[in-house]
Amino acid sequence: MARNQFRMFRSAVPGIEAVAADSNQSFARHTHEQFGIGLVSSGAQKSLSGRGVVEAGAGDIITVNPNEVHDGTPIGEGRSWRILYFDPELIAANVSEITEGRRSAVEISDPVLHDRAIAAHFEAAFALVTNAEEHQLKRDETLVEIIARVVAQVAPSEGRAAPQSILTAKELIDCDPTAAISLSDLARATRLSRFQVLRGFAKATGMTPHAYLIQRRIHVARRLIAGGLPLAEAAIASGFVDQSHMTRVFVRKYGVSPRAYAKAVA
Repeated sequence: MARNQFRMFRSAVPGIEAVAADSNQSFARHTHEQFGIGLVSSGAQKSLSGRGVVEAGAGDIITVNPNEVHDGTPIGEGRSWRILYFDPELIAANVSEITEGRRSAVEISDPVLHDRAIAAHFEAAFALVTNAEEHQLKRDETLVEIIARVVAQVAPSEGRAAPQSILTAKELIDCDPTAAISLSDLARATRLSRFQVLRGFAKATGMTPHAYLIQRRIHVARRLIAGGLPLAEAAIASGFVDQSHMTRVFVRKYGVSPRAYAKAVA
């Protein structure tokens, strides 16, 4: 397969798309509406995920959640991978069945898995999805197995909704992300220790309170910029110290500068 070539296969399963790629291209930050479970065949890449920057090499399983912002940069010459994209409804139905209804929220917790057994299951699943001649029972068994191993591996206790105290901390930030909020403020509002807030917030959201606050601020900044507010004013109005700080965060999140974004939406 030539470099920067993508191939979409005809899928034998409704709600699943199968793609193979060989590329040395760096991909800007973007999202998918589906769950993605893939396997790096050769080479390696570095990427932003919901859990931070991760690296994956040949034999590793790579995953993405619906609407999760991510990117991808080759390490070295390039990399090849195959990936299955699952409609969220298909994943939710399978996870509910696998966990006997104990999990309502569905999210893949690990962006990269170093597991040969799961890689072997993925190889089988990809082959079965892309071959309509295979027996349906065998295909069903393999797909349930890969979903169970990758998506439904979190224990039921870890899949429960966030505690009310952490929801209170999150709501305090959401109400006014431009305000100067300290960890002590969150602790007082939730009647927890600062350490409990920090750990609980990170477990419930995948981000520290500060990281979550910065994300909320850059959302405010994007809306203000789209509304035509000058960049320096948008930075202050959204809670950043200055335009430079806002720009750094904006570029990291969206892959383009605030100025380029402003021109694009003008």
